[in-house]
Amino acid sequence: MAAVTAAQPRSSKTESYVDNKRKEDIRQANIKAARAVADAVRTSLGPKGMDKMISTANGEVIITNDGATILNKMEVLQPAAKMLVDLSKSQDSAAGDGTTTVVVIAGALLKQCLLLLTNGIHPTVISDSLHKASTKAVDVLTAMAVPLEISDRESLIKSASTSLNSKVVSQYSTLLAPLAVDSVLSVVDPAKPDMVDLRDIKIVKKLGGTVDDTELVKGLVFDKKASHAAGGPTRMENAKIAVIQFQISPPKTDIEQSIVVSDYTQMDRILKEERNYILGMIKKIKATGCNVLLIQKSILRDAVTDLSLHYLAKAKIMVIKDVEREDIEFITKTLNCLPIANIEHFRAEKLGHADLVEEVSLGDGKIVKVTGIKDMGRTTTVLIRGSNQLVIDEAERSLHDALCVVRCLVSKRFLIAGGGAPEIELSRQLGAWSKVLHGMEGYCVRSFAEALEVIPYTLAENAGLNPIAIVTELRNRHAQGEINAGINVRKGQITNILEENVVQPLLVSTSAITLATECVRMILKIDDIVNVR
Repeated sequence: MAAVTAAQPRSSKTESYVDNKRKEDIRQANIKAARAVADAVRTSLGPKGMDKMISTANGEVIITNDGATILNKMEVLQPAAKMLVDLSKSQDSAAGDGTTTVVVIAGALLKQCLLLLTNGIHPTVISDSLHKASTKAVDVLTAMAVPLEISDRESLIKSASTSLNSKVVSQYSTLLAPLAVDSVLSVVDPAKPDMVDLRDIKIVKKLGGTVDDTELVKGLVFDKKASHAAGGPTRMENAKIAVIQFQISPPKTDIEQSIVVSDYTQMDRILKEERNYILGMIKKIKATGCNVLLIQKSILRDAVTDLSLHYLAKAKIMVIKDVEREDIEFITKTLNCLPIANIEHFRAEKLGHADLVEEVSLGDGKIVKVTGIKDMGRTTTVLIRGSNQLVIDEAERSLHDALCVVRCLVSKRFLIAGGGAPEIELSRQLGAWSKVLHGMEGYCVRSFAEALEVIPYTLAENAGLNPIAIVTELRNRHAQGEINAGINVRKGQITNILEENVVQPLLVSTSAITLATECVRMILKIDDIVNVR
């Protein structure tokens, strides 16, 4: 027994060598795949960034430079690269803007991590240092930020137009930015001043005209025409509006039954009963003083028949049919009315009131506008126009980003300079901080600081400037204490960015850095991919 125990230490020495080659290979493969995704969207960063044309399998074409949209439509198969796609999605839901920035920062961090790994630093050490650096970075950004009052409409418009300037529809930013600010401010509830639900802002897209014709509608817009089947009214003043979820049509049998009618008298009775049934319903509707009906789309049977439309037209009731089920909640909130599920519950107090409901011709189609709503809920509608579907879709995406930026400012009321200024300042301060740290941590934090320079570098590169000269000059300015010096892409030189009105919400920058760091730490920790059937 003693002989066996003595022999053990010698064998453990030979076994302690573990083959780490495969783990390094997997880590490198993951980092390369993720960096490839980051490089794909890097050219679309900033106001002078390029646009991407995405062609889907079914022949649909999308033109955009919104990072989240590009990555969403990309078919990424490598698991680590998929993490970057999710990263831009989470930035989109957290802040709404900065979706390209977050992916580019993650790509630059991965590049630095690869260098550290090849120098033999352990992944866990790198990961912990990145976490420390990102926490410090958020503190530095918060110290740089300028507080903002929600009543300061000018500053809100500046930050919304900064977000719009990097989009395809940037030339319309003077129109869309105030529109985004006004629509968000009109849905802010005074009881909960720092909460904005973007579902209260409905965006209706209508082909025709140009983006200049986009407008904010205080009320409701339906992308449908009123029902003309029997010459019903198409304009109604002092409207009393009912939202109904039942059908004004003769009832059907519940199961697939066939009724055999043997003679004409029975046939006439059936038709007469149908008529009386519909007339009875319409009399009840008319009795409450209702003169505009919004009818929900029905699957089981026709929501309205020609006969019922004829009687409704005689009763001078305007009909808008096929209202989508998911719009019902928005409509009832706006009109301050209740949806009516059954004819028996049809009462005057469930109706909404508006000054005017009218059908308006727009381009080649018609829409129905409801304006002057009494006791209107806190909602608003934006009607987007455009010359073709691609422009309208891109305008909607850009407007959504601008709305998100204003929402960020409502929930966290701090502004920060744009144009690469915060990134360079972070890089400088973290670089100084890394000299104080001991051991490997200092190296890792310095790499983190260098990685952040990718944002100003890419901004300069996309604008066709000399990136090395610009970034060096920028560093020099920041070293002299000009915290807000950034790249002015329009003039092609370095200016005080706050004076140029290039601002963004603090939340966009902080969430970009924390999310990118989190994602990179996760990729670093993975050392094997196991395929399971």
